Amino acid sequence: MTLTPEIRWIDTPEALDAACDAMAEAEVLAVDTEFFREKTFHPVPALIQFSAGGPAYLIDPLAVDCSEALRRLLAEGPLKLLHASSEDLEVLARWAGVPVAPLVDTQVAQALLGEDPAMGYQRLVEHWTGESLPKDETRSDWLARPLSDSQRLYAALDVIFLLQVWEHQREALERLGRLAWLLEDCQELVAQALRSDEADGQWYRRHRQLWRLAPRGIEAYRLLTTWREGEARRRNLPRGWLVNDRVLYGIAERLPANRYQLAEVDDIKPSLIKRDGDTLLALVEEARQRAPEALPAALPSPMAPAFKQRLKALKRVVSAEAERLGLAPEVLLRRRDLEALVTADLEGQALPLPTGWRGERLAAALTRALAEVNDR
Repeated sequence: MTLTPEIRWIDTPEALDAACDAMAEAEVLAVDTEFFREKTFHPVPALIQFSAGGPAYLIDPLAVDCSEALRRLLAEGPLKLLHASSEDLEVLARWAGVPVAPLVDTQVAQALLGEDPAMGYQRLVEHWTGESLPKDETRSDWLARPLSDSQRLYAALDVIFLLQVWEHQREALERLGRLAWLLEDCQELVAQALRSDEADGQWYRRHRQLWRLAPRGIEAYRLLTTWREGEARRRNLPRGWLVNDRVLYGIAERLPANRYQLAEVDDIKPSLIKRDGDTLLALVEEARQRAPEALPAALPSPMAPAFKQRLKALKRVVSAEAERLGLAPEVLLRRRDLEALVTADLEGQALPLPTGWRGERLAAALTRALAEVNDR
């Protein structure tokens, strides 16, 4: 395949309509985006790329809005191919206002073939086609106008090869009987993209030291991180510019009752106290006033023998199945999923077992492994 594809620059509604007409009958569309988010919470779209196997269409979102025809192509229409799609889905959802479906993520597809779960696009193209793509515009300023010829070529090549790669991947997945696994995983990616706002209340669970906090501290950290996520989105600021996780965790540890105590939290900035101190203290007070029965349960220590025994038993199950399937263990279950199973088991709660194709292969064995540890 040529490294000098036909490129069509789209910066008017008329040109966008013509591009949509040209792609309307396609069965598969390769899609990519370039964006900027160094100073904002929401990504700023800088370029939207499409290819249906012919020209590469480079849409300038600084000059033209998404049309109804393009929204239909994104939300319905042909299969969309993206590589490492999470941020692209966020960009497209914000620019177009619709989910991207149906979807195939070629990075996920490669992981299900037993390859590197985080294989980059350039290595993926070389793996399947033997072509070495240029890398000189990886950190380019995509908001600059006009884009250079080198930038345009780089952006076009990001979609030109995706269709060829997908043909190889699809055939390999079909031979292994794993195409349905991929489609299931990609449906979940679309669902996750739609749940972005709802995830604010779950951000606190990401902290690796959450188990060190008492129940009231966990509740304070939950309230603080939920507030921060919503405010960062509303103010369109990177979350770390507003207040980072480390400072919020420090507040949850200390549970300050006034501004003087708040100022003693490590690394807290006076500007944050001046601007949002009353809000932070009100959230801490809300956690203080929460009835004991309404607080989250204390989390088990991952250092405790009981936790380690269970985690080790679950890891053995996942590693054995991963070896049998020729997959990386983290493709089957992430560490946080295993830790959630251990925590639920120690607390006597219902196990958050995997579902879908992972559940068919792992759920029974994971349940047995925990039961065997409990019987010792």
